[in-house]
Amino acid sequence: MLNHFDAAGKAVMVDISEKESSSRTAVATGEICLSREALAAVREGTAAKGDVLGVARVAGILAAKRAWELIPMCHPLMLTHCALAFELEDRVVRAVCTVKTQGKTGVEMEALTGVSAALLTIYDMCKVLDPTMKIGGIHLLEKSGGKSGPYRALGEGR
Repeated sequence: MLNHFDAAGKAVMVDISEKESSSRTAVATGEICLSREALAAVREGTAAKGDVLGVARVAGILAAKRAWELIPMCHPLMLTHCALAFELEDRVVRAVCTVKTQGKTGVEMEALTGVSAALLTIYDMCKVLDPTMKIGGIHLLEKSGGKSGPYRALGEGR
């Protein structure tokens, strides 16, 4: 049942006032494909704009904290933890965002927003080296807490 709509079919913020507070965690991932030259600059810290992964980490954390300002029906949440990790492979940087809170609603949107902002920051900082970069594969890896219980994406190696 979709509960983001009222009886007239208008979009509304879900009322969570009667829900129980619980420990909530969400992990999201996504990747950016880039040229070998751009990846080398990221890996070696030689990009003209500076420490690409360091700046992307901060951007992802800030975005996760402000997801409620970007996604219209998100509730403002007090995050208790947010971390961004990066895995560098052949022509790919994979971002993984882990977000935690103690509250009445999940942190999936915060984790997804964190990954998205981190990848967009990498694009911004490397676009002079590779304007053909592609961002994709952004999805929820896992979540825990709340009434619906745990979720884990099938086929994910975490």
